[in-house]
Amino acid sequence: MHTVSGGEVAGILVAVFWAILVSFLAVALARLAQTLRATTKLVADVTDQAVPLLADASAAVRSAQTQIERVDAIASDVQEVTSNASALSTTVASTFGGPLVKVAAFGYGVRRAVSGRREDAPARAPRRTVIVGRTVPGARREKRTRGKKG
Repeated sequence: MHTVSGGEVAGILVAVFWAILVSFLAVALARLAQTLRATTKLVADVTDQAVPLLADASAAVRSAQTQIERVDAIASDVQEVTSNASALSTTVASTFGGPLVKVAAFGYGVRRAVSGRREDAPARAPRRTVIVGRTVPGARREKRTRGKKG
């Protein structure tokens, strides 16, 4: 029979160690390949879903930009209408304001004149004048002014 020497045992042990190491590396590479396939599929799925989402987001941004432009146009139109209304108000006030005040004053004067000429109107109470903090009837006032003149 053949006896196994120490060198042969060492060679067999090294061969077994290498076989186990290669097996572990093969399993690790197989799992790495599996992970890479899953990652590739995930990236492809995300890309397939992200492209329509980005297109929708882009459409929403374009729509918002259009609405902002419309609001801006409306705001500028409102500002123009406001300035036109202000100018019209100023023009009307300057054109009709003075004459209307004159017409109102004339009407007031006519009413006073007509009401003062009515004979059937009741006599008014004499006016009172305040002199140095006290009230003096109109008749007494006339006497005082006559006395000072003469």
